[in-house]
Amino acid sequence: MATQETRRPRSRRTTFFGIAVLAGLVLGALLGFVAKQAEVSWLATTLSRIGDVFVSLVQFTVIPLVFTAIVVGITSLRQLGGARTAARLGGRTLMWFATTSLIAVLIGIAIGAVGNLGSGVTVTPSEDAVSSVAERAQGDWWSFVQSIVPTNLFTAFAEGQILQVVFIALLVGAAAYALGDRAEAFVTVNRAFFDIIQKVLGWIIWLAPLGVLGLLGNAFASYGNEFFAPLLSLIVAVYLGCALVLFVVYPILLRTVGGTSPVAFFRESWTALQFAFVSQSSGATLPLSRQAAVNLGVPRGYASFAVPLGTTTKMDGCAAIFPAITTIFIANMFGISLGFGDYLLIVLVAVFGSLATAGTTGWFTMLTLTLAAVNLPAEVIATGVAIVFAINPILDMMRTATNVAGQIAVPVIVASSTGILGEEAEQEESEQDLVPA
Repeated sequence: MATQETRRPRSRRTTFFGIAVLAGLVLGALLGFVAKQAEVSWLATTLSRIGDVFVSLVQFTVIPLVFTAIVVGITSLRQLGGARTAARLGGRTLMWFATTSLIAVLIGIAIGAVGNLGSGVTVTPSEDAVSSVAERAQGDWWSFVQSIVPTNLFTAFAEGQILQVVFIALLVGAAAYALGDRAEAFVTVNRAFFDIIQKVLGWIIWLAPLGVLGLLGNAFASYGNEFFAPLLSLIVAVYLGCALVLFVVYPILLRTVGGTSPVAFFRESWTALQFAFVSQSSGATLPLSRQAAVNLGVPRGYASFAVPLGTTTKMDGCAAIFPAITTIFIANMFGISLGFGDYLLIVLVAVFGSLATAGTTGWFTMLTLTLAAVNLPAEVIATGVAIVFAINPILDMMRTATNVAGQIAVPVIVASSTGILGEEAEQEESEQDLVPA
């Protein structure tokens, strides 16, 4: 069987892409800093427009990509040995999603509590920001559950209601799986559409260096030295928590449970992690994440199910580390003490509420749910979240990279623990042995 160490080397195109993205990061930061310090309005506007165009290109592919990927993933489970195997793999996947989320939120709580984040910080957001956040922060768990079920099939897609699209995709995929051969025509069309969307997104990904230049440049042009103001402690804490999960927790689990070399894991997934960092989108990174899992030995059928599912439910950065740390930060900032019961609620929300993290505003949903769970006053929630808005672009980079790492690592762990890791590579080698030289 081919091992991870004997897989093909990284191509020159991949190496060039990595260098180009790094160049975009550096140049974007420099141009944004110049635009801020020298008050060059046209440069700031140009950077903003470049970033907006790139984000728009990425976002329009997310809804069809998620829908087709989930349907293809569920129907592909037939290749893994039938319904019993599918149920076993699905159950273990969800179990590991919850387990790693639990570890991540505990790390977030520890960093926030030990660092006493938010004490002594006094930042006052604008009245408009507070008003906007207050309007969006309304709602409860029951309202959230109701919002998952669409009242109109087409409205869910037209309005970009990604949680509703996921719900529809799960139902359609399950129905197609149950129908078997009778749904083969639909599955074929859906798979072709999935391949088309992946090809289009692949072209867009190659524009990432330019998009990074605009996004990061606009961030520096907008906020400037505020990155190094009192909120620096929150930025450092979130990055530290994500780094511990990304570079310590996942490698340990991969080595001890998954039997996979952390070096091999990062070698195969680095392009996906890099793109996730700069694009701030797990959905846009989905093709790269899925391929990284396959390169690590995860069967394509299972990877097509687990990675898309993880894209909408596996968010250790946005749903565990970030809300835990930020809730402690906001509570301390307003002089509110959190007790053991509050910390327990933070854990429960992180483990069972990660479904709410789908889409570009997942961090907002999870943060407001967590703040409401610990019963902070409405005005405190509104003001605290408005403050975080100022530095969210920087936080979202590391959060998304952590999310994607978990979406790749868990399928590897599950595939290894169920004995299917590397099965396809072994089968391919056996088939090649049958072909005469």
